[in-house]
Amino acid sequence: MADVTDFDLDPTGVARTSVLTDTTSLNSVSNSVAVQCKGIVKDFGAGQTKVRVLQGIDLDVRFGERTFLVGPSGCGKTTLISIIAGLLDATVGSVNVLGTNLSSIRGGRLVDFRSKNLGFVFQQFNLLPSLNAAENAAVPLIVQGVAYRRAIVAANDFLEQLGISAHRKKYPNQLSGGQQQRVAIARALVHQPRLVICDEPTASLDAQSGHAVMEMLSTLASSPDRAVIIVTHDSRIYSFADRIAYMADGQVLRIEKTPE
Repeated sequence: MADVTDFDLDPTGVARTSVLTDTTSLNSVSNSVAVQCKGIVKDFGAGQTKVRVLQGIDLDVRFGERTFLVGPSGCGKTTLISIIAGLLDATVGSVNVLGTNLSSIRGGRLVDFRSKNLGFVFQQFNLLPSLNAAENAAVPLIVQGVAYRRAIVAANDFLEQLGISAHRKKYPNQLSGGQQQRVAIARALVHQPRLVICDEPTASLDAQSGHAVMEMLSTLASSPDRAVIIVTHDSRIYSFADRIAYMADGQVLRIEKTPE
């Protein structure tokens, strides 16, 4: 079984919550920084119905680290990671991911960038109902043009590491919530992305399965050219974090570096 590392006040009037750096341009982003958010504001709606979800966030995510985003429901964690992943646009502010300013790429270029560089574990799993577990896990490789059989072999390896290989030929409606979550995690990791973003990756898992998932994510994040962002309410896994960003009311209140 292969190891997981083996595969080929601003214009809005918002007071920004500067956290780790005062770097402002793409060219000056440190080589150690995988993601740099500057002054991120996100509004939904308009006029009297407008709701400001993010309140001017500055945040650096470093290579070789697991950065956790924690805080109460509704504080903006999922919105922030969706902006980092290029799934949502910020109303104000800039996001540099792996040296690329996301506002500078659109359409097919953005899709291509995400498919090659990002792995995303969604809260709702988003598995394709017409594909079995192995095929779902293999999707990122197949999209990149990897031969079907080779992609399935790689996917099966990750499913084995996650303790779900016996269910590789089952379809999503034949899997439990925890099993679907592990398939979704395998899908996020199978193409060896440089940035992995996880929204509650252990929410549907028992302690043993959750620990196995975090061990795998820790191995991935230990690479100096990769980074992991995890949104979680699960205090059982806080010990796996390198840095914990505490959020409330659309702001990052503080960041704590966890003990070695």
